[in-house]
Amino acid sequence: AEARSMESLEKQLICPICLEMFSKPVVILPCQHNLCRKCANDVFQASNPLWQSRGSSAVPSGGRFRCPSCRHEVVLDRHGVYGLQRNLLVENIIDIYKQESARPLHAKAEQHLMCEEHEDERINIYCLRCEAPTCSLCKVFGAHKDCEVAPLPAVYQRQKSELSDGIAMLVAGNDRIQAIITQMEEICHTIEENGRRQKQHVGLRFDALYGILEERKKELLQSIAAEQEAKLQRVRGLIRQYGDHLEASSKLVESAIQAMEEPQMAVYLQLPGCLPCRITDMSKASMSSRPEPGYENMDHFSINVDYVAEMLRTIEFQTGA
Repeated sequence: AEARSMESLEKQLICPICLEMFSKPVVILPCQHNLCRKCANDVFQASNPLWQSRGSSAVPSGGRFRCPSCRHEVVLDRHGVYGLQRNLLVENIIDIYKQESARPLHAKAEQHLMCEEHEDERINIYCLRCEAPTCSLCKVFGAHKDCEVAPLPAVYQRQKSELSDGIAMLVAGNDRIQAIITQMEEICHTIEENGRRQKQHVGLRFDALYGILEERKKELLQSIAAEQEAKLQRVRGLIRQYGDHLEASSKLVESAIQAMEEPQMAVYLQLPGCLPCRITDMSKASMSSRPEPGYENMDHFSINVDYVAEMLRTIEFQTGA
């Protein structure tokens, strides 16, 4: 149980960059995750390759990178990683752990790693040709006697260093990709906003055209209505004039017919007015006023909008100067 507790504690003290136990001084990020200061600086330098030259200028500036554990963006001031707070609690825990365990990380696992060919021999060297760990007897008498080998700790440290550098490069690359994604998302937002604004602008311009067409339509219809009313008034006036003449003539005809039916000459001659004279005057009355031929025609109000329609169909966006 104690061994399991120590192993669980070891996992909590592993840096996500170098995969080793945190080395002093440990820095705590704003997201509450920890990194070795060297690892944090490696990631920061990879994400901000120009920071040193900027930092050496008259007005140094900071930079930013993302936490390798949670991807939270960490913004640093002109002091860079050295402006982050040290986690003294974690440092003290590591010191106590090292004093209690008195062994390097993963030492227990290494103590039990023995050679399969020579059961009493520990694996302590690395075959560079076969790329496999082996023991000293395999190098002297076994399968790796003609191979070039190197001490296992040296190869281990070199590969772990290469892995740490690779992790830092990947983290920095992820930061750059995330920045590109963020930039493209902002471009999408700008495209949507610009499209909405231009749609509104085009809609307003067409609404203005609709307004002009409606206003012109109203003016032309008013012109037609005005002439129509004038012509109707004239013709209706003539109709009334002719109606009045017809009514007077009809009454005169009735009076003449009644006079013609009078059998007594004395009575006939005593009738008021001279009927023949009145009939003669009525027949001579001028009734020549009438609309000229084609007066009812309204074709002169025809309009040709074909060229306007064609022009509207050719409306296009303006090209840049």
